[in-house]
Amino acid sequence: MEDLKHLPLHSEHERLGARFGAFGEWYVPLYYTSVIEEHETARTGVGVFDISHMGEFFVYGKGARELVNRWITNDVVKLLPGCALYSPVCRDDGGIVDDVVVMQENPEHYLIVVNAANIEKDWNWFQSHLKGEVSLENASDRIALLAIQGPKSRALVGKLFNVDLSAISYYHFVKFNSPFGGILLSETGYTGEEGFEIFCPAKNVLALWNHLMEIGKPFELKPIGFGARDTLRLESRFLLYGHDMTDDTTPLEAGLGWTIGWEKDDFIGKQALEDQRKSGMKRRLIGFELTERGIAREGCAVSINQEKVGQVTSGTFSPTLKKNIGLAYLAVQYAQVGQAIDIEIRGESKKAKIVKTPFYKREKPSLH
Repeated sequence: MEDLKHLPLHSEHERLGARFGAFGEWYVPLYYTSVIEEHETARTGVGVFDISHMGEFFVYGKGARELVNRWITNDVVKLLPGCALYSPVCRDDGGIVDDVVVMQENPEHYLIVVNAANIEKDWNWFQSHLKGEVSLENASDRIALLAIQGPKSRALVGKLFNVDLSAISYYHFVKFNSPFGGILLSETGYTGEEGFEIFCPAKNVLALWNHLMEIGKPFELKPIGFGARDTLRLESRFLLYGHDMTDDTTPLEAGLGWTIGWEKDDFIGKQALEDQRKSGMKRRLIGFELTERGIAREGCAVSINQEKVGQVTSGTFSPTLKKNIGLAYLAVQYAQVGQAIDIEIRGESKKAKIVKTPFYKREKPSLH
């Protein structure tokens, strides 16, 4: 584990008694008490995740909007300042390079948040597609990122910074100065609950963390590890790059057709995706629920009548639903809700069925 990178708050996670493990190139806290307990904290109360492993690229200069719009499948032109969107970045053949969040400060200044495992790959990809007067800056090492998630998150964040959050809604952000340096605060997350993400200077994140923990006491704020982050995102059908999508899968196959700006003049991969939309897909990402005991993991074969028709990409026990769930790519002719399937788990065939996703959706969005 000596070769793995440490989060800026690593010593603090050690002090809190975290159990650690590898996540890509990073040595991260998997849990502090238990995955199930931390999962329930995010669903019913409020928790904080240290996700400083994520990457941040700034794109700025004349023509930035047009260039970013060519890089991603979604439509940046519809963004107003202070707004964000989710989008795949595709190769010419439609394969997904990464899935990112793009935030527009103004039409000549963007922040692109990329997956930690793809920082170097994405940097090289964006660099190779730079044009004109647009500049690209990798700020990943100097920015820390904390996610505050759960039903109590809005009240806590409002008190943390003493700011009025009524103007912030889902996929919007604000920037302001604080005792912890410049802050970018966005209403975004990876849990399916209301939540916020705080971008701050990495050199100040310990002071922010300590202040957060003090302010969070009346809210029963708890730290949450990467174990619960995975169960929370899977219940909400948020995909994990490198597992549920890769360079060899397209947004259409992954169920991300809603992120494609078909009306745009052009973007990298558009022709390939239009061709696939016309000719049809051979496989599609589906959600399943085990009807027998067992937890399916990535790589487990999916069969119907003893014929392999697909493969699991993610699987877990759902603490909220008390069921074993997962995602898998299936031959499109079988990818129908209600279809019975068999999943090979540790050499044994286990029965499952295809179900609607997301597996979990919070009942009432906050009124604001």
